[in-house]
Amino acid sequence: MKNFGLSGISNSIILHMKVTVVGAGNVGATCADVLAQREVVNEVILLDIKDGIAEGKALDILQKAPIIGYDTRTVGVTNDYSRTAGSEVVVITSGLPRKPGMSRDDLIGINAGIVKSVTENIVKYSPDAIIIIVSNPLDVMTYQAHITSKHPRTKILGMAGILDTARYRAFLSEALNISQKEIQAMLLGGHGDTMVPLLRYTTVGGIPVSELLDAETLESIVQRTKVGGGELVKLMGTSAWYAPGAAAAQMVEAIVKDQRRIFPVCVQLQGEYGISNCYLGVPVVLGKNGIEKIVELKLNDDEMALMKSSEGHVREVMNVLDALNKK
Repeated sequence: MKNFGLSGISNSIILHMKVTVVGAGNVGATCADVLAQREVVNEVILLDIKDGIAEGKALDILQKAPIIGYDTRTVGVTNDYSRTAGSEVVVITSGLPRKPGMSRDDLIGINAGIVKSVTENIVKYSPDAIIIIVSNPLDVMTYQAHITSKHPRTKILGMAGILDTARYRAFLSEALNISQKEIQAMLLGGHGDTMVPLLRYTTVGGIPVSELLDAETLESIVQRTKVGGGELVKLMGTSAWYAPGAAAAQMVEAIVKDQRRIFPVCVQLQGEYGISNCYLGVPVVLGKNGIEKIVELKLNDDEMALMKSSEGHVREVMNVLDALNKK
């Protein structure tokens, strides 16, 4: 911390703030790039287990800075967690995609091992860091990071709702031919086809979306949103990265800048929505302490039924992880 006695900023306190992104694949590198461009912190550490990958991508982002015009320092490291020490926030994107012939249990076991190891190292060097999980299956990987870190639930967050909501808003924007900036929406539940889009809380310039689109069109948009990730995999043969990386960066920015924005994120519920000890997406206030508040919406019977269905699906996957951890 330095106090610079320069004209015009004599009372300014300049803080050096660091964020770490673990996993220099497409999602992690995109997250680091967005954080750098938006000058969210002074320094972004990009870490990966493969020699040279993080170093190369961080250097590429750094060399783009004079072109775009930002001052963030990006540093790439190979498996050296000591370089991440003192991070305010850590984003974990590490993990393998599901491959042909691989069962769901296989994927959970492999990625849970990766997330567990990464979380242990992060807590060792940045014990106060807020941790954002992007690794899949997201809800259960948030669970794994929570039990590994032993952090309060307010400091272990899963990134899914922001991405799902963004897809929903993008599809609505296309259908309405209206700026995406005018569309506000909210989704709850697990990440995937059991998510719960809330049409009652979807507005366009303050106008309920149901007054602008018919029920059939809205239902088709909801269904497309639920399989939004799968649509991209079919097109590209791999998972999305621009939107997920930017969504994680948006969460980091809300925390670091104490913006107190309301976003849907995956968190352990402890009685909210009548659900306990399950990791689901719900609206929260994001600020400097991580989750400052969980917002409990008044759901109608149909919405609550969908939420309970989503809970059941996530619990099934959590049970698989519990069984694997007992072996």
